[in-house]
Amino acid sequence: MNSIRIKDMVLSERPRERLVEFGAEALRNADLIAILLRTGTKGSSALQMADELLAKFSTLNALAQASLKDMQQIKGVGRDKAIALKSAFTLAQRMAAEYRAESPTLDNPESIATLLREDNRFYEVETFQIVLLNTRRRLIRVERIAQGTLDTLLVHPREVFKLAIAASASAVVLVHNHPSGDPTPSEADIKVTRDLIRAGQLLKIEVLDHVVLGRRSQDRVRDYVSLRELGYFYD
Repeated sequence: MNSIRIKDMVLSERPRERLVEFGAEALRNADLIAILLRTGTKGSSALQMADELLAKFSTLNALAQASLKDMQQIKGVGRDKAIALKSAFTLAQRMAAEYRAESPTLDNPESIATLLREDNRFYEVETFQIVLLNTRRRLIRVERIAQGTLDTLLVHPREVFKLAIAASASAVVLVHNHPSGDPTPSEADIKVTRDLIRAGQLLKIEVLDHVVLGRRSQDRVRDYVSLRELGYFYD
């Protein structure tokens, strides 16, 4: 059977070369999946198979949970390619769990982004989360509050701080993702942040930061922004 090799494709269709030049965060989900698939079969490139996989399963989370048999329903995705995909998704999930188990000190936005980057990569809609911390700024646990967009989603201080009080947390970090990839905060993001800062002050539970996760690109070195670093917090 003839193979369609990635090295024979034009640069715009060669995800390996673009990963080397721009970094993995600059690639689309389909590009990264195509790298795992390596080569296509006659009449179907690795990128085409990747696009079909995403079209069939809709989200990365659904694809990660798919069985080997379900993956192989896509033309060109045989047993070996399905195994490669399943292995990659499982390793990413284990890495995230391993990082949490180490109970890291989370005292800067980069450490928050590292903690939650892999989980948020799977979310197709904005997902609001809180990171609960003890007095030493070590992780207690992460709680997912709601999904939607902060423009339409009601993030009530009661829900946020009820969980913080139950966990005996002394501080929290707010986190949500922007599926568009651009982590620039919206007016709604800023308003929710300030509302929760005021509520935390009354309850003596400090809101340390609000980190918005996106994706790296040629124009963005970091895949996140910190509202504290942007000046929306007042000490």
